Amino acid sequence: MKKFTLVIVLASFIFGTAAITVNNDKYFEIIKNIEIFTNIFKEINTHYVDEVDPSALMKVGIDAMLETLDPYTTYVSESQIENYRISADGRYSGIGAISKEVDNHVTITEVLQGGAAEQGGLKVGDQLVKVNGKSVEGRSNEDVAKFMRGAQGAEISLTVNRPGSPAPIDINLNRAQVNIANVPYTGMVSEDIGYIVLTTFTQNAGKNIARALRDLKKKESLKGVILDLRSNGGGLLSEAINICNIFTPIDQEIVFTKGKVIDRDQSYKTRNAPIDLDIPLTVLINGTSASASEIVSGVMQDLDRGVLIGQRSYGKGLVQNTRRLGYNSSVKITTSKYYIPSGRCIQSVEYEDGEPKDIADDKRAKFKTKNGRTVLDGGGVSPDIKIERPADPDVLKALKEQNMIFKYVTEFALEHDSIVAADDFKFADYGKFKSFLTKNNFKFELEGEKALDEMKSKSLKNLSNSGIDANIAVLEKSLNQAKQDDLDEFESLITKEIEKDIVVRYYYQSGRIKQGLQNDIEIKEAISVLRDTERYNKILSGK
Repeated sequence: MKKFTLVIVLASFIFGTAAITVNNDKYFEIIKNIEIFTNIFKEINTHYVDEVDPSALMKVGIDAMLETLDPYTTYVSESQIENYRISADGRYSGIGAISKEVDNHVTITEVLQGGAAEQGGLKVGDQLVKVNGKSVEGRSNEDVAKFMRGAQGAEISLTVNRPGSPAPIDINLNRAQVNIANVPYTGMVSEDIGYIVLTTFTQNAGKNIARALRDLKKKESLKGVILDLRSNGGGLLSEAINICNIFTPIDQEIVFTKGKVIDRDQSYKTRNAPIDLDIPLTVLINGTSASASEIVSGVMQDLDRGVLIGQRSYGKGLVQNTRRLGYNSSVKITTSKYYIPSGRCIQSVEYEDGEPKDIADDKRAKFKTKNGRTVLDGGGVSPDIKIERPADPDVLKALKEQNMIFKYVTEFALEHDSIVAADDFKFADYGKFKSFLTKNNFKFELEGEKALDEMKSKSLKNLSNSGIDANIAVLEKSLNQAKQDDLDEFESLITKEIEKDIVVRYYYQSGRIKQGLQNDIEIKEAISVLRDTERYNKILSGK
């Protein structure tokens, strides 16, 4: 077999583009290790006992290499490129539906309002059987999603099994451009407080927030605005700057970046006249508010422009650039860190299993806001008003993992053609829901139950003692009763989840948001702060 020419090409590329400061020893080490890697790949391909998939094998090697860096430097293969574009643009050509695997079937879990799926009669709960006449049984959700996307206007035929229907149903659709709304809802949450939710920083996020604010300002009673960035994983840096520009003066520095290549360091400032510099503002964040969300919330805090409410944010202060690699693949590389007006970087410096770890406040450097308030770097943005959110109880986690709420709501939708308005809907059939769980053999484990199982399998496997057996039986009975009690103890929390799942079937995403606002503790706190001018000003002044 001829020597791979890849080595020569890569070596030439490295010599042609490497920085002058890199010494010759490093050049040699790079070329040497590329040649070793290439030779290993060639030998495996030639001599390994079984056939290997070159693309899959190479991807494993690339992913393992990048895992030694940070979690955000990633390889985007040809098969992943479409999903990557969707996350950046917020639009694609498809049918306008979201699916996941439920009981080993790819199942429609959401139909987007106004999309081809809705117009063609596709329903949440439908199980996909065929796409364009080809069976998708046993296929992963990711594989099926690829089949669903294609050229705009092209026809696609689906065969689905629908709960309650005795036979499969054929549905014909035409693919269309799907625009995922980044501002799915805006409105008044009280007679004097406006609310805007942003779900992702895709294209036109700044324009959509600006439009929403202008609409709210038409209300003469408006005294303050809530900007909801909870569970917003970020997106385009340019849109974060545009949103900051809405509330801050022109020519205000928002972010500056620093990386290995000094010439690429940049400062990003606002370029346009603001919409409102004075309206009281609160920003909601939580543990999954990341990246661009942290820029907006951190800038509002650094400039003392708004009060932050919720939980400490995720802690992603890194900038990635995407480099094309050919063959419709790319690599997303962390090239710098970003810093907000106080000079702090919110990047978490410690990771565990690819996730940022909480850093104690006494280990975080101190910075000052415009009004002299102390803020900390590293590990995310800390809210001005912290509201603890307890973790989901075991019973709710199990209900979600086993899709029990989803499956129950599918039955509910079959029995109800309509429901009352989203913000008025209340679920009142909890007993029926519990009966559904019994009928569908819902089971879950408590931590104590796991410990008891270990004790039974290890410590007592060689013992026969009726007294011990009796005690174990008592413990098992107690744990079973505790699990039943959990369904009753957390009835209110579980009911809220059921309500949100029901409302989205009839009123889509905007309905889910409206319904969820009814009992939202952070919303209630934000309303309270915005109405209390003295408290609001004291928080921002640092007094």
